[in-house]
Amino acid sequence: MNTAISSTQNKRVKHLLQLQEKSRNRRKENQFVVEGLRETGLALQGGFKLLEVYFCPDFFSKNEFKAIPDFEHTDAEIIEISSEVYQKLAYRSSTEGLITVFASKENSLKTLNFKTKNPLILVAEAPEKPGNIGAILRTADAANVDAVLIANPKTDLYNPNIIRSSVGCVFTNNIATGTTAEIIEFLQQKNITIYAAALQASEIYTKMDFTKASAIVVGTEATGLNQEWRDAAKQNIIIPMNGAIDSMNVSVAAGILIFEAKRQRSFL
Repeated sequence: MNTAISSTQNKRVKHLLQLQEKSRNRRKENQFVVEGLRETGLALQGGFKLLEVYFCPDFFSKNEFKAIPDFEHTDAEIIEISSEVYQKLAYRSSTEGLITVFASKENSLKTLNFKTKNPLILVAEAPEKPGNIGAILRTADAANVDAVLIANPKTDLYNPNIIRSSVGCVFTNNIATGTTAEIIEFLQQKNITIYAAALQASEIYTKMDFTKASAIVVGTEATGLNQEWRDAAKQNIIIPMNGAIDSMNVSVAAGILIFEAKRQRSFL
């Protein structure tokens, strides 16, 4: 156990803040910060390498710490921090007292493997808001989809707000990123049928057969999906809207479509 850090001006504290706040630093160092015991546990279960552990004994006692097998036997550096330092670093209003640092994984299409021969994939094109990305990942985890593909990402997956809003599901999902063209080519090479959530030339989603290898693609509320997806899709699909507006939150739409596919597959 290292000597406790009590100053918010400590170089380690400044380094953690830079990892939290700057995507550039996370990419350069291939590291990211996790806050909370549940999220840390999910990252460990997801096979991420634990590098550093910071805990505040005012909120997370040494006995609690020693009771966690993953920490007791880790070769990660373990550092005690003061309450002041923890409050400086913590994103949440709750006080769990635990902050960890992990090594990033490569989220490229070439590293993606499916556990089944009949995969169900959720694709999100250019999602911007970390909260929406987190909600999409929670939906994907709940449905146990085979993969989540993010086309033309606007932020890195290890943004603290994505980790927090996904409740750690960024670690439980099989995720890859790429350009729209790269993902379309990948899906076509794997003979995975593309269904694009788009208004143009669309059919009601419940009429589709999602029991074969399928990719359901959703876009942003503001701009929808680009023409590449509409051209590549076997069919554009739509969720009927009975109110005054013609769109819904992307994570809600993704949930409706994915769980219809799961419903169909439950009869196989």
